[in-house]
Amino acid sequence: MNRREFFRISAIAGAGLGAGTFPRSLAATAPLAAPPFPKIAGLTRRVAEFVSAAQYKDLPAEVVELGKKSILDGIGLAIASGNSKGCKKIQGYLGSLGLGGAGASVMGTSLRFPARFAALANGVSIHMEDFDDTQLAVAKDRVYGLLTHPTVAVLPTVLAGSEKEGMSGPEFMLNYHVGVEVECKLAEACSPRSYGDGFHSTGVFGVFGSAAACAKARNYDVAAIARTFAVAATHAGGLRENFGTLSKSLQAGQAAEAGIVAADLVAAGWDGAETILEANNGFFHAYGGTYDPEALMEKLGRPWTFATPGISIKPHPSGSLTHPGMTEMLRLIRSEGIRPEQVEKVDVGTNGKNLSTLIHHRPKNGLQAKFSMEFCLAVLLVEGRAGLAEFDDAAVVRPAIRQMVERVNFYADPEADAAGFDKMTTILRIHLKDGRVVSGRADFGKGSPSDPMSYEEVAEKFRGCAEFASWPGKKAERIVETVRTLEQCSDVRLLIPLITA
Repeated sequence: MNRREFFRISAIAGAGLGAGTFPRSLAATAPLAAPPFPKIAGLTRRVAEFVSAAQYKDLPAEVVELGKKSILDGIGLAIASGNSKGCKKIQGYLGSLGLGGAGASVMGTSLRFPARFAALANGVSIHMEDFDDTQLAVAKDRVYGLLTHPTVAVLPTVLAGSEKEGMSGPEFMLNYHVGVEVECKLAEACSPRSYGDGFHSTGVFGVFGSAAACAKARNYDVAAIARTFAVAATHAGGLRENFGTLSKSLQAGQAAEAGIVAADLVAAGWDGAETILEANNGFFHAYGGTYDPEALMEKLGRPWTFATPGISIKPHPSGSLTHPGMTEMLRLIRSEGIRPEQVEKVDVGTNGKNLSTLIHHRPKNGLQAKFSMEFCLAVLLVEGRAGLAEFDDAAVVRPAIRQMVERVNFYADPEADAAGFDKMTTILRIHLKDGRVVSGRADFGKGSPSDPMSYEEVAEKFRGCAEFASWPGKKAERIVETVRTLEQCSDVRLLIPLITA
């Protein structure tokens, strides 16, 4: 089955993502048979060979620099969230098990837990605000930007390993990039049915990124890496219905934890199916129904995902599908001098698939607001900004913002559908009380590869996260500079006192 045929069949299978037309209705009316599952011998081994063979010199300079931005971003988000109510709950739970006092550090706190549980806590922290980086899709049948949050599953694993064994900056970045690359390429290869049927991609594919990074750090041979994938696959999971709840972050944290658990068990002699990816009863068949071998077999590191199609860094702590509209709304507010009291109504149209993800039309708390297009535009109109403070529970229920939310009409626009799902086309029409209509359109948001953040812009986001957490300014600046020159670092453990209380 070639890539074009794969996309044709996947588009049919995934049609109506959230519109109720997925195969349940197709099966009754359409005679189209399911495509044959690809028979690709040795796929799991091929991915394991990539992990084993990768070297720091294989990383292009551009990829190294792009990775630094996501690493800094992930650290900042963990610091910002480390003392949040949600993170306190998971930290308190782990502490109640008698696990504290030794092991690896939890960023933004003075806590230490065994490596797997530190990775869990750090993963939850990085993802808590839904402010972390996002993998971008390129296939026409995908919803752009809705594959995985790559750093959250990998950075906590590599950080825990570096604290235990010590790693140079180049070793740290190699392990991190290998994990991100495996995670992203598996997500790109899998049929979009996986996401369409409700799986949370970060929880599903992140386990492999974490496993790859951990196995690489421990210098496992090819066979051991394949077994690590098999054990990690038993942890793959997460459901999109949890979007807007604490459990979304738990799914990301569990993905980070899974790689360490898998690598630990393999070291203890545990085994698993060494054809876990390609087998008829394996991962791709179970989670996606099918997959595209051409997107994976010869594509690992060719090019690296960070280079093409790229990883997006978020300017706002909300679902990435809101960002083109938010970017354009901010532009229009500033260029047209729009004030909240002038606004009669806002029409915001996107492709129909976005409505199945941005599901909270009248959010009741900050977590739900992150998946509310209505709130994200309303808060910009009222406050002129949308940072961490604007997604606080108290902000969501403010009368002025709730009244503005009522004025936002979020709908599926045929023009946005026609633009293709490999974009996040968002069309705005702001109706003012004086009769004027201010219009705008954006296909991508700030922070995407089409409009990237520089290292200094990411550093400004990091400083905002540090300030939000009342983090000491001198420590924050040392983190910025250490990550900026990470390839020169002889032992990454020097970061630990900077990122912990």
